[in-house]
Amino acid sequence: MPFKLYRRGKIWHYKGTISGRRLRETTGTADKAIAQRITAEAETAAWRSHLDGHGAHVTFAQAAIAYRAAGKCDRFLTPIEDHWKNTRIAEITSGLIRQCALKLYPNGSGATRNRQVLGPTQAVINHAADLEWCRPIRLKRFTVASKTKLPADEEWVLAFAEQAKSDGLLHLAALCLFMFGTGARCGEACALRWRDVDLFARKATIRQSKIEHERVSHLQHQLVVALANIPSNRGPDDLVFQDAGTGSIGQVWGNVVRRAGLNHLTPHSCRHGFATYLLRAGKDPKTVARLGGWKDVNTVMKFYAHANTDITQTDALFGTKLTQDSSEKHLTYRKKRNKS
Repeated sequence: MPFKLYRRGKIWHYKGTISGRRLRETTGTADKAIAQRITAEAETAAWRSHLDGHGAHVTFAQAAIAYRAAGKCDRFLTPIEDHWKNTRIAEITSGLIRQCALKLYPNGSGATRNRQVLGPTQAVINHAADLEWCRPIRLKRFTVASKTKLPADEEWVLAFAEQAKSDGLLHLAALCLFMFGTGARCGEACALRWRDVDLFARKATIRQSKIEHERVSHLQHQLVVALANIPSNRGPDDLVFQDAGTGSIGQVWGNVVRRAGLNHLTPHSCRHGFATYLLRAGKDPKTVARLGGWKDVNTVMKFYAHANTDITQTDALFGTKLTQDSSEKHLTYRKKRNKS
């Protein structure tokens, strides 16, 4: 689509599409004749860059290799690489990426397609953009049905752990306690190795999958006992929770929930419980975010902090020490006023 001029206030801007890439910039001038010349030159330069630029012939495979070499998270990337292969990244548009997601996950939810195709593909292309091989890409995400995630509480977690122990799944019992006690994501917990655990110091190093950093978590007494009771050869490279993995844990987890007669909560509900009950215990949001490995405090408050649904909480407005102390102050003040 040829670039078009439009005015915002007194300044002229231009917008257009070059091979599926939308461009929108300001000319920086209020003179229309000059703005037209700037727009024409910008369009010519954009086509020249697309056809003959430094990154014009870089393929997705090459971009993915550079992305991996930079130490970026490559989870979900393999099937995407197989799909694009030697397609030039300059030819990959937002619409084609959405079609890729539909092809790779025909029965997947919007959240699955966003997480496992759109996110990784955009990350690879935008990393290539950082290397000045192409322009960054913006994607329209699939619609995600909003679901209310219920947080696990101590009672639920302990009941799950007891059932798992009865079923001989000591590693699964410990996994549930670990996720609730440290706020670890399921993938982070399942990747934990014995070299990352110090039972005597009551610490575990969690290698965070989303923000590419590590954090050290405190192990409560219940966690130390549960980890110590996992049957294992305890080699430094052995997985603490054995073969429990994000791809295989779902069915086994669900079976334990049903046998225990509990409300069906997913492993991620333990992370929700970690945030919710620390906040209810009076811990400030910034501390909770740091302890749970959230980069943004707003994420904790928006998605992981769950309101207490007990409507009798309003009883706190009357008859508590705080309200009584306040009432006494007001009575004293009124007596003083009456005397004066």
